[in-house]
Amino acid sequence: MQVKPYLFFEGRCEEAIEFYKNALGATLETIMYFRDAPDKSMISPGSENKVMHSSIRIGETIVMASDGRNTGKPVFQGFALTIYVKTPAEADKLFGALSDGGQVQMPMAQTFFSKRFGMIVDKFGVSWMILETQ
Repeated sequence: MQVKPYLFFEGRCEEAIEFYKNALGATLETIMYFRDAPDKSMISPGSENKVMHSSIRIGETIVMASDGRNTGKPVFQGFALTIYVKTPAEADKLFGALSDGGQVQMPMAQTFFSKRFGMIVDKFGVSWMILETQ
């Protein structure tokens, strides 16, 4: 069994994909647009060029994403994506990249459980935790 996160960016999916490619080294695995759907009646006006489904690889993990209903108001509450890294330098680098345009919830610091740990809400509203594991 696998559990994979599926994020709905409500109209900002392609922008988010590009951000994660730059910030995290993510790679695009799959992308489909609403215009590609065989049943055109399912396409809301103005959504033709929005992302119906995508998957990106971040490290060893696949994260799926879509523009959803294209409301322009993504809501990500009650969870955080956690990135485990092997060095403090990598933790600091990813923390800085994800912080760009976002909000630091807990600055990167040493804790009783990790040499480097920090929490961020990125510019799309997705919560992240960065944890150095060595």
